[in-house]
Amino acid sequence: MTTATQTPAAAEGHIDPAALVASLVPVQTRSERATSFDPADFGTPTGREVNWKLSPIDRLAPLFVDQAGPTGIMTVDVEAPAAVEQLRLAAGDAPRGEHFRPEDLPAALAWTHETEAPLLRIPANVELDEPIVVRLTGTGGLAHAHVVIEAQQHSRGTVVLRHEGSAQHAQNVEIIVRDGADLTVVSVQKWDDDAIHASSHQARVDRDAKLTHVVVSFGGGVVRVNPSVELSGAGAEGRLYGLSFSDAGQHLESQVYLHHKGPHTVGDVLYKGALQGESARSVWIGDVLIGPDATGTDSYEANRNLVLTDGARADSIPNLEIETGDIQGAGHASATGRFDDEQLFYLQARGIAEDEARRLVVLGFLSEIVQRIGIPELESELIEAIERELAEGAAA
Repeated sequence: MTTATQTPAAAEGHIDPAALVASLVPVQTRSERATSFDPADFGTPTGREVNWKLSPIDRLAPLFVDQAGPTGIMTVDVEAPAAVEQLRLAAGDAPRGEHFRPEDLPAALAWTHETEAPLLRIPANVELDEPIVVRLTGTGGLAHAHVVIEAQQHSRGTVVLRHEGSAQHAQNVEIIVRDGADLTVVSVQKWDDDAIHASSHQARVDRDAKLTHVVVSFGGGVVRVNPSVELSGAGAEGRLYGLSFSDAGQHLESQVYLHHKGPHTVGDVLYKGALQGESARSVWIGDVLIGPDATGTDSYEANRNLVLTDGARADSIPNLEIETGDIQGAGHASATGRFDDEQLFYLQARGIAEDEARRLVVLGFLSEIVQRIGIPELESELIEAIERELAEGAAA
């Protein structure tokens, strides 16, 4: 199935030249992008497309090839409470494809080459005391995956996806949060330096339901995790947080889309990143659409980046579309800069050495995201990872 912007039909008599020009303009807004399950409907990205223009096309090229990778590339270990249902879904088996629609070539290839998608389902009215942890370890080579996570009515739980090892990985994550459910999904990327990872997360949040979605990227050569969340039901909430630390030669990217579709929905988007080393790169593109029926919406998105060394680059592009005048509030913000000299002066004036002062500033900057995850063990692990990144940068 393909959806695309239609070219206006020719009319008899006068034809407005502006209308003809408009029909040739490439799609710019996230809501108008074409979708298809067929990889043939997507051309190979060239880097000129709006959704690829800031991505390293040459490094991502292995994920544009339409071929199934050999089996055994990814080892998967699932730790889940007994109440969690685990099934395999062929194409056409509900709820696979209930909400997900591929927006680019890697997502369509992942859909096609995943013959049996794993389903993690939290049954209705079940509240999990422990998180579901899925460990995915790459052993080298091309791997495709489509994962479905479903939180049924009035359930509550957390799913952690942990990515390690080496792989060329095209991945889809389809998330469905039913009425009244409260779900947290955390995707942690701690790949080896040669890994390539392009992941499309698409979620639908129903009436009075809540989704907290967190992307944490430290490892990998190129990591591109793009979350898309539709707040479809009245009173739905979406909290989208991100944390990245890019070193020399790394490209860490997220293109975030939050669609307020139902009335009285609440959205909060906050992504933070630190960069150090020559050619360290981060890309963040945030799109928020408040639809015509999303009255009473309250939404805000922000991206903050801290550049620690020369040669690093952070691209940050926030976008906001509003199609109704009846909202509580909406806004967006972006900031990229170096250390705050006043903060450093304040700490040094109290006897703290410069290196230690810098460490405290970075930890304070990034820990705001870490503390929102809500899993103490993972939070401690991530603070330690930030400490290691800073120590390695200081030693370089």
